[in-house]
Amino acid sequence: MPAIQLRLGAFSAALAVLVATSSVALAQKKYDVGATDTEIKIGNIMPYSGPASAYGVIGKTEQAYFNKINAEGGINGRKINFVSYDDGYSPPKTVEQARKLVESDEVLLVFNSLGTPPNSAIQKYMNAKKVPQLFVATGATKWNDPKEFPWTMGWQPNYQSESQIYAKYILKELPNAKIAILYQNDDYGKDYVKGLKDGLGAKAASMIVAEESYETTQPTIDSNIVKLKSTTADVFFNVTTPKFAAQAIKKMAEIEWKPLHFLNNVSASIGAVIKPAGFEASQNIISSAYLKDTSDPQWKDDAGMKAFDEFLAKYFPEGNRIDGSVMYGYTVAQGLVYVLKNCGDDLTRENIMKQAANIRNLELGGLLPGVKVNTSASDFAPISQLQLMKFKGEAWERFGDVISSDVGG
Repeated sequence: MPAIQLRLGAFSAALAVLVATSSVALAQKKYDVGATDTEIKIGNIMPYSGPASAYGVIGKTEQAYFNKINAEGGINGRKINFVSYDDGYSPPKTVEQARKLVESDEVLLVFNSLGTPPNSAIQKYMNAKKVPQLFVATGATKWNDPKEFPWTMGWQPNYQSESQIYAKYILKELPNAKIAILYQNDDYGKDYVKGLKDGLGAKAASMIVAEESYETTQPTIDSNIVKLKSTTADVFFNVTTPKFAAQAIKKMAEIEWKPLHFLNNVSASIGAVIKPAGFEASQNIISSAYLKDTSDPQWKDDAGMKAFDEFLAKYFPEGNRIDGSVMYGYTVAQGLVYVLKNCGDDLTRENIMKQAANIRNLELGGLLPGVKVNTSASDFAPISQLQLMKFKGEAWERFGDVISSDVGG
């Protein structure tokens, strides 16, 4: 009997040790490559040079924001090590930089890399490697495909949704419009065109009278604008990146072509597009927004705008306050910090995607009132609301309600 009790006692003791060990194991920190007790290594790819270099300021803003986070103690005690490379908006270069980040630098994730063609070039690679390609800086609809690409997630409202909102406005206000389209000849440009055609429905065939595409290697799009003026169009849909958007606005003023002008949201920056093109030439352009316009005096007492100004003053004084890309970089960086904080001590790539796909009604200081960040395991489109706006004087004036898109992934 004593022997049995002895054995039972030993067994109970062993069991107690096992339970205790399991509890410790459960509470232990979990890391993938790129994360330690002191650091979170984040990769990024930006066009600091080349035809889309106006967007390079996004990467610089993000670096400045992470400097702020580090100065304030980091994320759950860990400092962010932000490794950002230039790809010149060239997909082959993007592939090279992505491999370098994943295989050589060993980052935990790749965050907010810019452009539809560049991100398309690395999407399969990132998913094969099971490395988060998180909050990509492009509104292509394809980023919301968690079934096929569970490691890739968008951020901003998708291009097709935006185009559909313009189509709704045109059908209501100008049902007999003749539309000319200028678009970048890649997935980014074609996504916008598809959205407009889908939004116009059966009327697309009769309403769209001209479609012109351009290549990012072109030095200028002046000849495309001249060609479109020769059509019967009274509405112009301008699907261009900042450099070409400014060229289009300037050329239209020069040749006195005055259709109702819709400009895609990614080129609505006053600092990078409107001011260089000229305020006078930009009057009455219609675009859309989900971020607060830093040049709009209505936000001067807004808590979110005050925090943004404090950030600029202390961590990014060289940043151009009226460049919309600065507010964009600031806001998406806040989104990443929110996700990483929620990861706690489980800094695995799998948990990062799990937390990114579990955002509920997140409000960020730079977003317009009513615009909230929402994701789920089946919805990888964090922001899907926009408000129309018209350029008046030296600022954008928003009008109508905040509109939710009808477009899913």
